Amino acid sequence: MSDEIDLQALSLPDLFQQMGYDLYDGLAEEVETEVHEALRRGITAYEVMTDGLVAGMDVVGADFRDGILFVPEVLMAAKAMKAGMAILQPILADTGAPKVGKMVIGTVKGDIHDIGKNLVAMMMEGAGFEVVNLGVNCDAEKFINAVKEHQPDILGMSALLTTTMPYMKVVIQALKDNDLRNKVSVFVGGAPVNGEFAEDIEADFYCRDAAVAVETAKKVIAIRRGM
Repeated sequence: MSDEIDLQALSLPDLFQQMGYDLYDGLAEEVETEVHEALRRGITAYEVMTDGLVAGMDVVGADFRDGILFVPEVLMAAKAMKAGMAILQPILADTGAPKVGKMVIGTVKGDIHDIGKNLVAMMMEGAGFEVVNLGVNCDAEKFINAVKEHQPDILGMSALLTTTMPYMKVVIQALKDNDLRNKVSVFVGGAPVNGEFAEDIEADFYCRDAAVAVETAKKVIAIRRGM
Protein backbone atom coordinates (compact mmCIF):
# COMPACT_ATOMS: atom_id res chain seq x y z
CA MET A 1 0.00 0.00 0.00
CA SER A 2 1.13 3.51 -0.79
CA ASP A 3 1.08 4.65 2.91
CA GLU A 4 4.07 2.34 3.42
CA ILE A 5 5.92 3.98 0.55
CA ASP A 6 7.81 7.28 0.58
CA LEU A 7 6.00 8.88 -2.35
CA GLN A 8 8.39 11.83 -2.42
CA ALA A 9 11.26 9.44 -3.09
CA LEU A 10 9.59 7.96 -6.17
CA SER A 11 10.39 9.07 -9.68
CA LEU A 12 7.43 10.45 -11.61
CA PRO A 13 6.96 7.26 -13.69
CA ASP A 14 7.04 5.22 -10.47
CA LEU A 15 4.56 7.58 -8.81
CA PHE A 16 2.15 7.17 -11.71
CA GLN A 17 2.70 3.41 -11.60
CA GLN A 18 1.89 3.34 -7.88
CA MET A 19 -1.20 5.44 -8.57
CA GLY A 20 -2.28 2.85 -11.11
CA TYR A 21 -1.71 -0.01 -8.66
CA ASP A 22 -3.75 1.69 -5.94
CA LEU A 23 -6.51 2.65 -8.36
CA TYR A 24 -6.65 -0.98 -9.53
CA ASP A 25 -7.07 -2.06 -5.91
CA GLY A 26 -9.76 0.56 -5.26
CA LEU A 27 -7.74 2.46 -2.66
CA ALA A 28 -9.29 5.92 -2.90
CA GLU A 29 -7.35 7.61 -0.09
CA GLU A 30 -4.03 6.43 -1.47
CA VAL A 31 -4.95 7.67 -4.95
CA GLU A 32 -5.88 11.07 -3.52
CA THR A 33 -2.51 11.29 -1.75
CA GLU A 34 -0.67 10.40 -4.96
CA VAL A 35 -2.60 12.96 -6.98
CA HIS A 36 -1.68 15.64 -4.44
CA GLU A 37 1.97 14.56 -4.58
CA ALA A 38 2.03 14.80 -8.38
CA LEU A 39 0.46 18.26 -8.27
CA ARG A 40 2.95 19.33 -5.57
CA ARG A 41 5.72 18.52 -8.06
CA GLY A 42 4.21 20.91 -10.57
CA ILE A 43 2.79 18.25 -12.85
CA THR A 44 -0.23 19.57 -14.74
CA ALA A 45 -3.67 18.29 -13.78
CA TYR A 46 -4.17 17.09 -17.36
CA GLU A 47 -0.97 15.01 -17.24
CA VAL A 48 -1.93 13.55 -13.86
CA MET A 49 -5.31 12.61 -15.28
CA THR A 50 -4.04 11.05 -18.50
CA ASP A 51 -0.74 9.46 -17.39
CA GLY A 52 -1.93 8.49 -13.93
CA LEU A 53 -5.66 7.96 -13.57
CA VAL A 54 -6.72 7.24 -17.15
CA ALA A 55 -3.74 4.96 -17.73
CA GLY A 56 -4.69 3.07 -14.58
CA MET A 57 -8.31 2.71 -15.63
CA ASP A 58 -7.18 1.41 -19.02
CA VAL A 59 -5.64 -1.57 -17.21
CA VAL A 60 -8.81 -2.04 -15.17
CA GLY A 61 -10.89 -1.96 -18.35
CA ALA A 62 -8.67 -4.48 -20.11
CA ASP A 63 -8.77 -6.89 -17.18
CA PHE A 64 -12.53 -6.49 -16.87
CA ARG A 65 -12.91 -7.29 -20.56
CA ASP A 66 -10.69 -10.37 -20.17
CA GLY A 67 -12.58 -11.68 -17.15
CA ILE A 68 -9.76 -11.04 -14.65
CA LEU A 69 -11.75 -8.40 -12.78
CA PHE A 70 -15.47 -8.41 -12.08
CA VAL A 71 -18.08 -5.73 -11.49
CA PRO A 72 -17.47 -5.19 -7.73
CA GLU A 73 -13.72 -4.68 -8.27
CA VAL A 74 -14.31 -2.37 -11.21
CA LEU A 75 -16.78 -0.29 -9.19
CA MET A 76 -14.18 0.09 -6.43
CA ALA A 77 -11.55 1.14 -8.96
CA ALA A 78 -13.96 3.61 -10.55
CA LYS A 79 -14.70 5.14 -7.15
CA ALA A 80 -10.98 5.55 -6.53
CA MET A 81 -10.71 7.17 -9.95
CA LYS A 82 -13.51 9.59 -9.08
CA ALA A 83 -11.79 10.47 -5.81
CA GLY A 84 -8.70 11.49 -7.75
CA MET A 85 -10.73 13.31 -10.38
CA ALA A 86 -12.54 15.31 -7.67
CA ILE A 87 -9.18 16.95 -6.93
CA LEU A 88 -8.30 17.51 -10.58
CA GLN A 89 -11.63 18.67 -12.01
CA PRO A 90 -11.60 22.23 -10.60
CA ILE A 91 -8.06 22.69 -11.91
CA LEU A 92 -8.94 21.23 -15.31
CA ALA A 93 -11.97 23.53 -15.53
CA ASP A 94 -9.82 26.59 -14.79
CA THR A 95 -7.20 25.65 -17.39
CA GLY A 96 -9.71 24.65 -20.05
CA ALA A 97 -8.07 21.26 -20.50
CA PRO A 98 -9.70 19.29 -23.32
CA LYS A 99 -12.00 16.36 -22.72
CA VAL A 100 -11.69 13.29 -24.89
CA GLY A 101 -15.36 13.60 -25.81
CA LYS A 102 -18.84 13.85 -24.33
CA MET A 103 -21.47 11.22 -23.64
CA VAL A 104 -25.10 11.37 -22.52
CA ILE A 105 -26.28 8.09 -21.00
CA GLY A 106 -29.44 6.80 -19.37
CA THR A 107 -31.59 3.74 -18.72
CA VAL A 108 -34.70 3.78 -20.91
CA LYS A 109 -38.30 4.39 -19.87
CA GLY A 110 -39.84 1.64 -17.76
CA ASP A 111 -36.49 0.34 -16.52
CA ILE A 112 -34.92 1.29 -13.19
CA HIS A 113 -31.77 -0.82 -13.37
CA ASP A 114 -28.65 1.29 -13.21
CA ILE A 115 -25.60 -0.73 -12.06
CA GLY A 116 -24.40 -1.51 -15.59
CA LYS A 117 -25.22 1.96 -16.85
CA ASN A 118 -23.38 3.57 -13.93
CA LEU A 119 -20.39 1.33 -14.53
CA VAL A 120 -20.24 2.50 -18.14
CA ALA A 121 -20.51 6.12 -16.99
CA MET A 122 -17.72 5.69 -14.43
CA MET A 123 -15.39 3.97 -16.88
CA MET A 124 -16.08 6.56 -19.56
CA GLU A 125 -15.17 9.27 -17.08
CA GLY A 126 -12.09 7.23 -16.25
CA ALA A 127 -11.15 7.33 -19.92
CA GLY A 128 -11.35 11.14 -19.92
CA PHE A 129 -14.87 11.63 -21.26
CA GLU A 130 -17.34 14.14 -19.91
CA VAL A 131 -20.44 12.12 -18.99
CA VAL A 132 -23.98 13.38 -18.44
CA ASN A 133 -25.77 10.62 -16.53
CA LEU A 134 -29.53 11.01 -16.88
CA GLY A 135 -30.37 8.21 -14.45
CA VAL A 136 -33.12 5.64 -14.94
CA ASN A 137 -36.61 5.53 -16.46
CA CYS A 138 -35.67 8.10 -19.11
CA ASP A 139 -38.27 8.90 -21.75
CA ALA A 140 -37.51 10.10 -25.26
CA GLU A 141 -38.07 13.73 -24.33
CA LYS A 142 -35.43 13.54 -21.62
CA PHE A 143 -32.89 12.04 -24.03
CA ILE A 144 -33.72 14.58 -26.74
CA ASN A 145 -33.50 17.55 -24.39
CA ALA A 146 -30.14 16.33 -23.10
CA VAL A 147 -28.76 15.92 -26.63
CA LYS A 148 -29.91 19.43 -27.53
CA GLU A 149 -28.45 20.92 -24.36
CA HIS A 150 -25.15 19.08 -24.11
CA GLN A 151 -24.45 18.28 -27.78
CA PRO A 152 -22.67 14.99 -26.99
CA ASP A 153 -20.63 12.87 -29.34
CA ILE A 154 -22.32 9.73 -28.01
CA LEU A 155 -25.78 8.85 -26.72
CA GLY A 156 -25.84 5.69 -24.63
CA MET A 157 -28.99 3.74 -23.73
CA SER A 158 -29.27 0.81 -21.35
CA ALA A 159 -32.03 -1.74 -20.74
CA LEU A 160 -32.08 -4.80 -18.53
CA LEU A 161 -35.64 -5.90 -19.26
CA THR A 162 -36.77 -7.40 -22.56
CA THR A 163 -39.98 -5.38 -22.17
CA THR A 164 -38.10 -2.07 -22.18
CA MET A 165 -35.68 -2.85 -25.00
CA PRO A 166 -38.08 -1.68 -27.74
CA TYR A 167 -38.13 1.80 -26.22
CA MET A 168 -34.61 2.30 -27.54
CA LYS A 169 -36.11 2.40 -31.02
CA VAL A 170 -38.57 5.07 -29.85
CA VAL A 171 -35.65 7.25 -28.78
CA ILE A 172 -33.81 6.72 -32.06
CA GLN A 173 -36.94 7.69 -33.97
CA ALA A 174 -37.23 10.81 -31.80
CA LEU A 175 -33.64 11.69 -32.71
CA LYS A 176 -34.61 11.42 -36.38
CA ASP A 177 -37.76 13.51 -35.87
CA ASN A 178 -35.68 16.25 -34.25
CA ASP A 179 -32.93 16.18 -36.91
CA LEU A 180 -30.41 14.97 -34.34
CA ARG A 181 -29.74 11.43 -35.50
CA ASN A 182 -26.68 12.26 -37.57
CA LYS A 183 -25.18 14.34 -34.76
CA VAL A 184 -24.63 11.54 -32.26
CA SER A 185 -23.38 7.97 -32.26
CA VAL A 186 -25.94 5.77 -30.50
CA PHE A 187 -24.59 3.06 -28.18
CA VAL A 188 -26.94 0.44 -26.71
CA GLY A 189 -26.31 -2.23 -24.11
CA GLY A 190 -27.74 -4.29 -21.28
CA ALA A 191 -28.13 -7.99 -20.51
CA PRO A 192 -30.88 -8.80 -23.07
CA VAL A 193 -29.47 -6.57 -25.82
CA ASN A 194 -27.36 -8.00 -28.65
CA GLY A 195 -25.81 -6.94 -31.91
CA GLU A 196 -28.71 -8.13 -34.03
CA PHE A 197 -31.18 -6.09 -31.99
CA ALA A 198 -28.93 -3.04 -32.21
CA GLU A 199 -28.84 -3.38 -35.98
CA ASP A 200 -32.63 -3.81 -36.16
CA ILE A 201 -33.29 -0.56 -34.29
CA GLU A 202 -30.56 1.27 -36.26
CA ALA A 203 -28.27 1.93 -33.32
CA ASP A 204 -24.66 2.54 -34.27
CA PHE A 205 -23.01 0.19 -31.78
CA TYR A 206 -23.87 -2.62 -29.39
CA CYS A 207 -21.52 -2.73 -26.40
CA ARG A 208 -21.65 -5.91 -24.36
CA ASP A 209 -19.94 -4.32 -21.35
CA ALA A 210 -18.32 -1.15 -20.05
CA ALA A 211 -14.85 -2.02 -21.32
CA VAL A 212 -16.14 -2.47 -24.87
CA ALA A 213 -18.08 0.80 -24.57
CA VAL A 214 -14.90 2.68 -23.69
CA GLU A 215 -12.88 1.06 -26.49
CA THR A 216 -15.63 1.78 -29.02
CA ALA A 217 -16.07 5.36 -27.82
CA LYS A 218 -12.36 6.07 -28.27
CA LYS A 219 -12.53 4.77 -31.84
CA VAL A 220 -15.62 6.87 -32.58
CA ILE A 221 -13.91 10.04 -31.33
CA ALA A 222 -10.77 9.27 -33.31
CA ILE A 223 -12.82 8.88 -36.50
CA ARG A 224 -14.83 12.04 -35.80
CA ARG A 225 -11.66 14.05 -35.34
CA GLY A 226 -9.85 12.45 -38.24
CA MET A 227 -7.09 11.04 -36.06
